[in-house]
Amino acid sequence: MIMEKPVPKHRLVDSPLTVAALYHFALLDNLDQKRRGLLDICDKNEILGTFLLAEEGINGTVAGGSEAINLVVDYICSWTEVEKIDVKFSESSSRNFRRMKVKIKNEIVTIGTDNVDPLNESGEYIEPHDWNEFISQDGVMLIDTRNNYEISMGKFKDAVNPNTDSFSDFPSWADNLSNSEDKPKKIAMYCTGGIRCEKATAYMKQIGFEKVYHLKGGILKYLEEIPETASMWEGECFVFDDRVSLTHGLNEGEYILCYGCQQPVSAYDCLSPLYEEGVSCLQCYGKLSESQTTNSRERQKQIQLAYDRGEKHMGRKLSLKNRSKKLP
Repeated sequence: MIMEKPVPKHRLVDSPLTVAALYHFALLDNLDQKRRGLLDICDKNEILGTFLLAEEGINGTVAGGSEAINLVVDYICSWTEVEKIDVKFSESSSRNFRRMKVKIKNEIVTIGTDNVDPLNESGEYIEPHDWNEFISQDGVMLIDTRNNYEISMGKFKDAVNPNTDSFSDFPSWADNLSNSEDKPKKIAMYCTGGIRCEKATAYMKQIGFEKVYHLKGGILKYLEEIPETASMWEGECFVFDDRVSLTHGLNEGEYILCYGCQQPVSAYDCLSPLYEEGVSCLQCYGKLSESQTTNSRERQKQIQLAYDRGEKHMGRKLSLKNRSKKLP
């Protein structure tokens, strides 16, 4: 049964926002200058979201007006190290980010081991329109490089789940696969937008796998280009913003985030008497402390009051890092 997604009223916008998800591996220099430039153009054009910069490249997702988003993409493409970048565009019916951040990191996606070089050693791209046929071949092991909480929401048919809670857990799982008696001769890998599987293919080649492939543009590009009637995707795709999930055509899915435990909650589960907006859901009801519950109810009250006055209420930032943690 398809149900309407319960979007909090204070996050609704008059017209859809344009969302741009992008990454690019390149040897970047002058990172602090690039950081200041990104913050300046985003602040001036009311763009919210996150960019990560490192010597190995750029990774991020931002949202704003369509013309504003084009400006920031053009700015990134003006860097001599980039020139051209693949961007996955989608829309959001509500404010899906709460602030703008640009951070300088050691890696734009952390794999947890040294000397992984996706710039010079990564797998071969498989275009979305060739993906179904490729993964249906005999002898191909299909591997999902995302985390457990993402995979629980949706995956490709017959994909192997490495059972990781963080991408930095992946090398250990890959090492075990490399040393197993059933070591596959051909591997196909995928993730949300392509960055994790691209870096994972570099690691797989580093430890001895030769025939390694990955889905170009990730799940998002596949859902954008492949009609549901021809799709091998099952479920919804988790995304790292307040839309929570996307479906075919990059339409928003039915999930929201529980404020109490930061886990995805379906529209159906929101009908439960144990679900309380901004406070708790079926997964965390009765497991939160009394002070947590009281503070969350007060916060929700202030959000509603701010909404009634026509004001914004930013509130506490939800940490994506904690979404995979189990409750006590």
